[in-house]
Amino acid sequence: MQYYWRPYSPAQGSPNAMHPSMPVYAGAAPECFSRAQVNLILHMRTLWEQHVAWTRMVIRSIVFDLPDTEVTVARLLQNGPDMGDALKPFYGAAAGDAYGQLIKEHLVIAADLVKTAKAGDQAAAAATEKKWYANGDQIVEFLSRLNPYLPKEDFRKMFYQHLALTKAEAVTLLQKDYKQSVQLYDAIEKGALVMADMISTAIIKQFPQMF
Repeated sequence: MQYYWRPYSPAQGSPNAMHPSMPVYAGAAPECFSRAQVNLILHMRTLWEQHVAWTRMVIRSIVFDLPDTEVTVARLLQNGPDMGDALKPFYGAAAGDAYGQLIKEHLVIAADLVKTAKAGDQAAAAATEKKWYANGDQIVEFLSRLNPYLPKEDFRKMFYQHLALTKAEAVTLLQKDYKQSVQLYDAIEKGALVMADMISTAIIKQFPQMF
């Protein structure tokens, strides 16, 4: 079996430092990875990169009334079933479809939150944000039931941070604070990779026979 050595040592600093070929999640214990492990890690990272990148593009399309809004939203929503499909080899079609639906709902609510904020409807925005966090709790609980190796409260904390930063990203774009919006996106991207690696690490621990 072919393995890939993990390019990290304590002398290099925090294991959460960004590096394209290592998990950023500190709980990723293996010192080397099989090809199957690398494939899962990279695929999960790609899905979460797409998640935050297309979310940003949808926010921009809605905020600036761009003509690509409809097709951009459609591409964003595809991220839901794509994420669900990534779980199917491990948990089956029903679980994958259920997870994909939860992610799709998360993305729909995010778009609705931007629309209500742009309209200046504070009551509607508050109600939508509450629904968004409730959906986030559903996602965390769902994944935790599937996989006991996922650090539930750490993942919830990361997901809440993802929601807060995404909301702030939309607000800064509405306020035309473009520099701050870019800085926020950098933080969102880093957090997304941490969550991707949390999920991958938990799956690898739960199904060692598949790796």
